[in-house]
Amino acid sequence: MALFGNAHTVDLETAQRDYAPLLGQGEQVQAAYRLIRDTILFTDRRLVLVDKQGVTGKKVGYHSIPYRSVTHFTVETAGTFDLDAELKIWLSGSEVPIQQTFTKGVDIYEVQALLAQFVTR
Repeated sequence: MALFGNAHTVDLETAQRDYAPLLGQGEQVQAAYRLIRDTILFTDRRLVLVDKQGVTGKKVGYHSIPYRSVTHFTVETAGTFDLDAELKIWLSGSEVPIQQTFTKGVDIYEVQALLAQFVTR
């Protein structure tokens, strides 16, 4: 699964409230990033990809990825001419990584630190 587009940070209280029906008891959103229509949630238990589908976006797919499924990931920082940073996440059993592009306003080191923290548990 590949996601394309630029992400920006979402307020944690808003993400916790908006996605409460998806979360398990006591599960907390640690960080959230929004694309044009889609959202990526980093919780204390898993990574959740929220994929709004169709023209109206009323149909929504939720891809829940336990951190233990992440085999490795790469981060490419923004450069002088390329203002976006890129994150790729490989999952066990899949050769194709999940890809995400973050705007310069997102701290890609924070995203990398979150993944490192949760993947190494």
